[in-house]
Amino acid sequence: MTKNLLNRRRFLYGLGGAVVAAPFLNSVAEREAKADSVPVDVPKRLIVFFTHYGCLTNRWFPAKSHGSLSTADYAALQTLKPLAPYAEKLLMVRGIRQMNEWSFGGELGQTTDPHTQVCGTFFTGHPVTPADGKFTGTPTGRSLDHICAEQVNPGGGAPLFMQIGGVSGSTTNTQSIISYDAPNRIFPGFGTPSQIFSQLTNLFGKGPMSADTFRAARGKSVIDLVRDDLSSLQRVDMSGSDKRRLSDWIDLLHETNAVVSAQCSADQATQLGLTDAALKTGGGDISKAAPVMMNLAVLSAICDSNRVIFMKTPGNHTYSDLGLKEEHHGLSHRIGGPNMGGPCVDDVFTKIAKVDSFFAEQFAFLVKQLDSINEGDKKLLDNTATVWFQEMSDGNSHNLNNLPILQAGSCAGYFKTGQAVNLDGGKVDLTVGHSEEDCVDGQSAFGKLDSVGTPAAMASMPINKYFCNLMNAIGVKADASGYATKGGTEPVSRFGKYDDSKLFNSNNPSTIAQPGEYSELRANA
Repeated sequence: MTKNLLNRRRFLYGLGGAVVAAPFLNSVAEREAKADSVPVDVPKRLIVFFTHYGCLTNRWFPAKSHGSLSTADYAALQTLKPLAPYAEKLLMVRGIRQMNEWSFGGELGQTTDPHTQVCGTFFTGHPVTPADGKFTGTPTGRSLDHICAEQVNPGGGAPLFMQIGGVSGSTTNTQSIISYDAPNRIFPGFGTPSQIFSQLTNLFGKGPMSADTFRAARGKSVIDLVRDDLSSLQRVDMSGSDKRRLSDWIDLLHETNAVVSAQCSADQATQLGLTDAALKTGGGDISKAAPVMMNLAVLSAICDSNRVIFMKTPGNHTYSDLGLKEEHHGLSHRIGGPNMGGPCVDDVFTKIAKVDSFFAEQFAFLVKQLDSINEGDKKLLDNTATVWFQEMSDGNSHNLNNLPILQAGSCAGYFKTGQAVNLDGGKVDLTVGHSEEDCVDGQSAFGKLDSVGTPAAMASMPINKYFCNLMNAIGVKADASGYATKGGTEPVSRFGKYDDSKLFNSNNPSTIAQPGEYSELRANA
């Protein structure tokens, strides 16, 4: 074996020793890919930003609910103005309902706590149990981040889940937990930036850039770097068993399709502002903690350490750094507390709007950072589906239809961008909701949920199908049932236990009435 090959193997070991060790493992299953015909794929990623308690929907949604949305359309919005520069790379998904909606009599979901059941169901599509445990219910299925990560992450590792403003990540407060790595089992993720950063530093290259590293920086795959050496090795006289192992290893390298990036470095971390001082700001000052966590998400994507990245803001938080004294949950109820109905907080809509705008600014910052990184002939943003999800629509109504969803990035051309797509019939004038029609006389009404939200009969297309889009876009596969399954070969067409919120009331068998994805969101539709 040549010295050159050994040197390159040492280089590759620093980036992923398992790849180099593969020839010495038992022969892997026969692969369909061939060494000279399989193109190198840039990783496709799912990055999620999740916020609590909905928003003032009338300030969030543009007037046009279907068709192209320009920079001017976003600039005219009070809340989403910071996203205006990226209009051509945005997809506003309209007309969707989240599952397991809380209502007084349980007509639209379970009768657990309004936030426990919604957060537990949001990324699982499963009911929460025990149904009578108001603040302790957990879902009967795994969440989207784990379902995706086991298939698309290098090595099938866990997703990167970051609780912005947390200390170590919540393991008990089911009112705000969204990640579950097994049925009824909470996945706390990370609440401290330094924990995440320490894992990434192990991927940083050492010393000056070698010729191989330079080639890697230009988008070469691992197999491109050792192609000549592999050809020489294939000419060596060896047993039939060793030849098969070598052939299988080459195919395995193609299946990983790892693109090594010289941008995964300490210098890049510094350019992103990930200094020692910044990494210590993971406490309660959300205005400082959020950009740090988002830059860690960007660096994780650059280093390809994780292709499924979820972030969330804290529940029940007082945004004192925005000059607010009232806790966000209480503000969303208009009255400053968790109950419904009563005297409204002074200037409550201005205060809610401050939080809404802060969230929009953080999402715009994430989009900006992803769009600043070159990845081949595109930007890092272009190879992701980066989505801002909100727990509900209007925070006082607690309604889950007409859900505010904003996606950035086409995920390597899978999705349309530069427009809104109303999945509820393609109407251009779908309601923006009635969030500021409350507190007219200084009082918030009790028992009239839809009066400040969106009537339940409209904007109610199941979110399950959109999750199928996201999974298919990043390369998740299903078995014959249509459910995402490791080792599957079919497109994903089913997600969750139910796609009708009313079914969460009972012990009905699993029912997905509308399988498949939303073809209207596809770039080729």
